[in-house]
Amino acid sequence: MSVQLDRSYREQAIAGLGTEEIDVLVIGGGVTGAGAALDAASRGLSVTLVETRDFAAGTSSRSSKLIHGGLRYLEQMDFALVREALKERGLLLNTLAPHLVRPVPFLFPLQHRVWERAYIGAGIALYDTLGGARTVPMHKHLTRTGALELAPALREDAMTGAIRYYDAQVDDARHTMMIARTAAEQGATVLTRTTVTGLERDGERVVGARVLDLETGREHTIRARSVISATGVWTDDMIKLTGVDFPFHVRMSKGVHILVPRDRLDLHTGLIMRTEKSVLFVIPWAEHWIIGTTDTDWALDKNHPTATAADVQYILDHVNALLREPLTRADIVGTYAGLRPLMTGASKETAKLSREHAVAEPAPGLFVIAGGKYTTYRVMAADVVDAVAARLGGEIPASSTDTLPIIGATGYAEMLAAAQSLAAAAGLPAETVEHLLGRYGSLTSELLDLVRTDHTLRQPISGAPEYIAAEIVYAVTHEGALHLDDVLTRRTRISIEVPDRGLAAAPQIARLIAPLLGWDEETTDAEINRYYDRVHAELAANEAADDEAANTARLVAVH
Repeated sequence: MSVQLDRSYREQAIAGLGTEEIDVLVIGGGVTGAGAALDAASRGLSVTLVETRDFAAGTSSRSSKLIHGGLRYLEQMDFALVREALKERGLLLNTLAPHLVRPVPFLFPLQHRVWERAYIGAGIALYDTLGGARTVPMHKHLTRTGALELAPALREDAMTGAIRYYDAQVDDARHTMMIARTAAEQGATVLTRTTVTGLERDGERVVGARVLDLETGREHTIRARSVISATGVWTDDMIKLTGVDFPFHVRMSKGVHILVPRDRLDLHTGLIMRTEKSVLFVIPWAEHWIIGTTDTDWALDKNHPTATAADVQYILDHVNALLREPLTRADIVGTYAGLRPLMTGASKETAKLSREHAVAEPAPGLFVIAGGKYTTYRVMAADVVDAVAARLGGEIPASSTDTLPIIGATGYAEMLAAAQSLAAAAGLPAETVEHLLGRYGSLTSELLDLVRTDHTLRQPISGAPEYIAAEIVYAVTHEGALHLDDVLTRRTRISIEVPDRGLAAAPQIARLIAPLLGWDEETTDAEINRYYDRVHAELAANEAADDEAANTARLVAVH
């Protein structure tokens, strides 16, 4: 039985805050913070992680959901970054998270004869070479006819041929949450809805923090020998809290994605295409395609970046340049916007700012990690914990997270091979069990136990039939979900995968989790209404002409 991040876990963890000094306090529950908590705990250090909202509530749930080396960094001659990222891709695919990370093919359409094939082909060949040991198939050159067989949706005159290559994808929010759960398995305390209000000091040295439990309104003091800030786009807020200038700052770049139904595009592969600013992806995502991203400055609300009408039109214009049948706004099922934390660089264009990360100790005992990209989260985490270990002294082991599978990985392959028999024993369709295995890995056995105990948990969710009731219950009993939005937006992806953004599913889901979270009828209704308000505010923001208007529309329903 895995560690259950349920209501009682949280109550006990909150009660234990401040009872004794810990080795490491991690601030931030995105992928880097969760990775740092796991790295430190797996070295035998005592660790507490605090996150203001939910695991992956910021950037780490709003990425392109790719585990990749970054083809475009080759043009910037950043070979070290690409090599590092491709090594991490291999580890995730083969060892760390084969249940969550899977290969995906991409087609790179070519629009110029001879020189472009040679130029792009050489870059992709180098990409494969830097990837080292084979974790995905090698690239392949295709004629126009061959490309159209894989991508009938493309216009014949939109390309002269293409190159197919492979990368990998992940559900970023679930992956981040499961890293946090793995950290808990290793002995870390992981807490959401717990925000830092100030740092504790002994002279110049940072020796802990004051945190506010947003669920109860009570403040606690955590004493720690070291503090790690893994706060992403909130790094400059930590600078203000610290009162000490950091050696780097973080600049925000907004990336927007849209989702359209899978049957709307006749493609047997993903797509990647150049734009004047960066690249645009069409990425297979279960019954949908994710299309994005944009790359624009953002200086407004960090918690709720929004997609504007102009952002959506930019994406449609670029993808439609290749399609036989253009997409329209009516085809869009969902949208989301995220903020990339880019370290300040010499260039004013965010697309050219560094994705490499940096670690600093701006005040004794306070360590800051910033920059980087999702794929290299584990390296970032190891680097910042190495810095902590050097400060703490003693015989602290080196990082071993390159060989430590994320929960659900061990036994996954065996369960996948037995999916048919597991489905028959549980009274579920085989496709449902395969869906569960792709989200929970070998932890699927825990969901099947729920179904055997309560047959009503086999039922699909009204308005989101790809999910069953057991997944909703499990989100609260095992995965740390505390609010309706946590379930609809991050434990599942209902908020972006169905046309009504989850409005029909929200009441049923709220009533499934209410008794598990101790909600009365008034609280349950408030959660539903709050989610409704959020959806309507986001839809209004999507119609706004610019960032300022969209930000104003979204903040009508702040939570």
